[in-house]
Amino acid sequence: MIRFVIASSLLFALTCPAQTTGGGVGTALIAQTQATALAQKSRDGEALKRLLTDDFQQVGSEGKLHDKDEFIGDAKDGKLTDYTLYNLKVLPVDENAAVVTYDAVIHMIEGDDLLAPRYQHLSDVWVKQGEQWRLRFQQATARRPID
Repeated sequence: MIRFVIASSLLFALTCPAQTTGGGVGTALIAQTQATALAQKSRDGEALKRLLTDDFQQVGSEGKLHDKDEFIGDAKDGKLTDYTLYNLKVLPVDENAAVVTYDAVIHMIEGDDLLAPRYQHLSDVWVKQGEQWRLRFQQATARRPID
């Protein structure tokens, strides 16, 4: 399954325009970002465990802080039903950290069966642990219709 996720993400990365800096690292982090969203959509908790750091935290578009277990639990519950990621940009911090920003069209349940904001801007902080890039922090910001 993970090979399918990675292959699908790489194929998507090749067909999706994105701005990157840092050469191969930028391309790899965009693929990792897409693999994370795909793992959420496909309810693949095992892939998410490998993609996220142990101390991962997310600030959801509702403004609440979520830990790794909650993030994976939401994925397993199928809260993310569909998505489109676009305008992916990579900003290297140093050789072991980078920020990936992107916009998304989201179809998911958030909280008490409320729909999450359809249009969001996300910022991901990726860190290199050994030879693997892992997602350590994510912030989702709802985009207002006037933005």
